Amino acid sequence: MLNSIKKYTKTFFFKLLIGIIILPFLFWGMGDVFSGGSQNIVAKIDSEKISTQDFVNYLRTLDLNDQERKNISKTNLVEKILSDYIGKRVLALELEDLNVTISDRTLKEIIVNDKTFFKDDKFSRTEYEKFLISSNLTAPFFETNMAAQEKKRQLLSFLSDGVKIPSFLVQYEFNKENQTKEIEFVNLQKFYNKPIPEKKIKEVFEQNKEFYSEVLKNFKYAELMPSIITGEDSYNEMFFKKINEIENKTLDNISFAKLVSDYSLAAKNTGLINVNGINSEGEKNKIIDKKIVNNFFKINNEGSIDFLNIGEKYYIVQLTKESKFFKDLNNKEVRSKVKSQIDIENKIRENGKLAKAITNNEFTRLQMDKFTKEHDLIIEKTTLTKIKGNKVFSEGVIKRIFETDEKSINLITDNMLKDNFIVYTKKTKLPKIDKQNENYKSFELKAKMRLANNIYNIYDFSLNRKYNVEINNKTLNRIKNSF
Repeated sequence: MLNSIKKYTKTFFFKLLIGIIILPFLFWGMGDVFSGGSQNIVAKIDSEKISTQDFVNYLRTLDLNDQERKNISKTNLVEKILSDYIGKRVLALELEDLNVTISDRTLKEIIVNDKTFFKDDKFSRTEYEKFLISSNLTAPFFETNMAAQEKKRQLLSFLSDGVKIPSFLVQYEFNKENQTKEIEFVNLQKFYNKPIPEKKIKEVFEQNKEFYSEVLKNFKYAELMPSIITGEDSYNEMFFKKINEIENKTLDNISFAKLVSDYSLAAKNTGLINVNGINSEGEKNKIIDKKIVNNFFKINNEGSIDFLNIGEKYYIVQLTKESKFFKDLNNKEVRSKVKSQIDIENKIRENGKLAKAITNNEFTRLQMDKFTKEHDLIIEKTTLTKIKGNKVFSEGVIKRIFETDEKSINLITDNMLKDNFIVYTKKTKLPKIDKQNENYKSFELKAKMRLANNIYNIYDFSLNRKYNVEINNKTLNRIKNSF
């Protein structure tokens, strides 16, 4: 019932805990690699051993997508996951060493104040029990884990508590969003917005045909509803017992037809659809939404029966057919993607040339004038004072402009290369912020968060030195290649 647990992890409360408690453990700084150890041990933390089975079980809980599984042996994803896993184990050891504790009363307050278990705006024991049953968890197990999370939160909160934030850090955060910048700039949109020859479109398409294909799958499925399973409308204990019974039968390879027959289920068929629920004719499946289809598409074993918990709903699903559909250039979506690919490649290439020239001081203010004349572009002028509210520049672009030095020329782009500008920073004025400013507290908080993050990193480094971590690379590679 891992999917049910995942549902809980999406709550604000849980995200808050996780966001605070996980330190980015420095994988490449961990101890010396050992090579002669047991093949059943993937890592050691001092004398504590992490078995291959423990780590593989952890990997399985992460619900990696098809692309991640396919390329797992070619990337460092497993190394990063192991780093995260070890980081959690190390932090647990540190908590034990420091004798950090949490009282039963505190734990009770955390649970009863979590809105996940609210009904009619207050804590409901029934909702709590319902969650435990649907997640296949016992109360002691769940509460033990919640106590562990709270211990970690307390420890890491303690690291930054009581830190006095100097005014210059507040000023730094303020200036990141508030400046007076007189600039001259060239919008490169016209430079890049040129007709693409049909020959080039066909060439790129032929080179990337596989990219423009898509997998189509056909599923048989049945929703497990209380009204059908138990004859009642409520998600009661009897319903979840039946759900567990059905799930066990899917693991025992009971046929889809027999399950449908035994429990009087209403079987449906999706037809061949893509991951968005659209068939080869471009028609959308109207009986099943995209989120459910996305989860169905994680099934790769044709013929096998899978049990899925998606949100509040439960399904048995069988992948009956899988095929690959190849689109051609007559498809408007394909043509648009090809042109976008060419456009991005062109921007990367030309931006690279400009960035290199600017870095090598070969693109001066005079060269800026020459460039605009050669390409029929114009130099515009403006004054920026704030991050938000500008009609020409996005917030991300303005943030980058605010980082530029006076009398410097820079190539400024957004993350998606949609907006591209050559910017000459003519003059910069940095306003002062004092404690009477109505926004002072908010920038002080931003400064504190930045400082806290630095403290966490330092603490992480100290843990890295305190606990001797060794990685069995041979075993790790064997795990990667097993996917």
